[in-house]
Amino acid sequence: MAAKPVPPRPAPRLYLATPEIDDPSQLAADLPGLLAAADVAAVLLRLKETDQRTLISRIKALAPLVQDGGAALLLDGRVELVARAGADGAHLTGIADMEDALPSLKPDRIAGVGGLTTRHDSMAAGEAGADYVLFGEPDPHGQRPSVEAIAERLQWWAELFEPPCVGFAVSRDEAAEFAAAGADFILVGDFIWADPRGAEAALIEVEQAIRQAHAATSEKTKGTAKGTAKTEQG
Repeated sequence: MAAKPVPPRPAPRLYLATPEIDDPSQLAADLPGLLAAADVAAVLLRLKETDQRTLISRIKALAPLVQDGGAALLLDGRVELVARAGADGAHLTGIADMEDALPSLKPDRIAGVGGLTTRHDSMAAGEAGADYVLFGEPDPHGQRPSVEAIAERLQWWAELFEPPCVGFAVSRDEAAEFAAAGADFILVGDFIWADPRGAEAALIEVEQAIRQAHAATSEKTKGTAKGTAKTEQG
């Protein structure tokens, strides 16, 4: 009896991390165009330290623009401000932070988690209720695993577990590699904002690279499946 075909994985979607925001006016002007230009699933808002009232004001200035553009707005930490400022969730670092945050985020808001240095930590995060796991971000000292190690972790997760996995990419080439490895989302940030052509051009280009890598991998998978089927029939 032929094996049931596995449905093809959709192309990974973009997860856009902002620079550390002080004055939100420039980002507010840029966001509608960026979200219209590429398939951005979520925006990770990074905020410079200031008082809570100002932070809430900055989040409220940006949240409707992100949400009206069809994306979710997640805060980088700052769980206590998510509901008050109208954000959709938060990104946490490490199992302990996630477990502390879950009661205030669930069931209505998104709880994503990174800082997962071992496979055991990753599985524990998934079992605890993380809405996604992030692989490849720098540690507090700016160090990160090799591209090959990140791709291997993404592939391992994608093949075995249900919650989505996110690859943290610092270049277009990394984004393509992580798409090929099986990431559900690709987090992009600093290299998008630093592109001399502008963030919109950079975002469009990285989305094209992701889709091309995903398509090539899908074709390869189809070819392997056909070859397996012929062998079984023979």
